[in-house]
Amino acid sequence: MDWNELEEQCKICKKCALYETRHNVVFGVGNKDSKVLFIGEGPGENEDLQGEPFVGRAGKLLDKMLTAVDLDRNKNIYIANIVKCRPPQNRDPRPEEQEACVNWLRLQVKLMKPKIIVCLGRIAAMKIIKPDFKITKEHGIFFERKNTLLMATLHPAALLRNPAQKPDAFNDFLLLREKIKELCPETYKN
Repeated sequence: MDWNELEEQCKICKKCALYETRHNVVFGVGNKDSKVLFIGEGPGENEDLQGEPFVGRAGKLLDKMLTAVDLDRNKNIYIANIVKCRPPQNRDPRPEEQEACVNWLRLQVKLMKPKIIVCLGRIAAMKIIKPDFKITKEHGIFFERKNTLLMATLHPAALLRNPAQKPDAFNDFLLLREKIKELCPETYKN
């Protein structure tokens, strides 16, 4: 299956009840050949309406942090979510919704073959890195699985609610930049 086929199949998915209230499937955005993949938990209202991940206030903050370390969603990274449809009232995706949807993400990872995966927030880290992940204690730490480095940082929406955590998250991005330069320096060549 190629990217186009995968996206078309994902857009008609009805594996869980989230499809009933979605406006758009939020498949992902960015450079599909990138070696750096960012994963969030699921789309919010703006994302559902526009069909692109991280386009609301949290997305604007994410873009600023990416720019500060020479990353760009349209050039050298890819951004996706665990669930591709918006949970009502932006609640956390339920375990059964995550399970119904995570294979789309697994197929994206299989096609992309990233060297580094960055989980945005607790929900993504608990699904991707380990079920007992503690975001406030373990953000910025790299874990290795199947020759891929995994790291989590604080979710941009959480930073909007608690701006005092922004320096910690920014430090995660600085660590990430150094790891990218070490493992996949082609990310920074334009």
